[in-house]
Amino acid sequence: QLQLVESGGGLVQPGGSLRLSCTASGFALDNYAIGWFRQAPGKEREGVSCITSNGWITNYADSVKDRFTISRDNAKNTVYLQMNSLKPEDTAVYYCGVDSLDFCQATMSHYDYNYWGQGTQVTVSS
Repeated sequence: QLQLVESGGGLVQPGGSLRLSCTASGFALDNYAIGWFRQAPGKEREGVSCITSNGWITNYADSVKDRFTISRDNAKNTVYLQMNSLKPEDTAVYYCGVDSLDFCQATMSHYDYNYWGQGTQVTVSS
């Protein structure tokens, strides 16, 4: 069964950091772009960051630029999202998805991604 598994979420104070992991089960990630998305209650799923299969192209939402860093370790079949200087508005369930065409576009649409995991909750609160 092809599946992604997100982990690393939790409760953190404003200004804190978390590192999320996205690991594939049943297939190799090294041919695909991976995107991180998030969804807050009552809001649409929004793109946060993406990375191409070779790691050469990355993109970030304006709201997370200079605070979040996406990276990947294809040997470990894992993509990471390092989140620093977290803000309460970063609170959401974070998901990762696969872009089978290996595209990482500046404007991300969740319709271009599939094989979503169950998500990991990130809560930023004092």
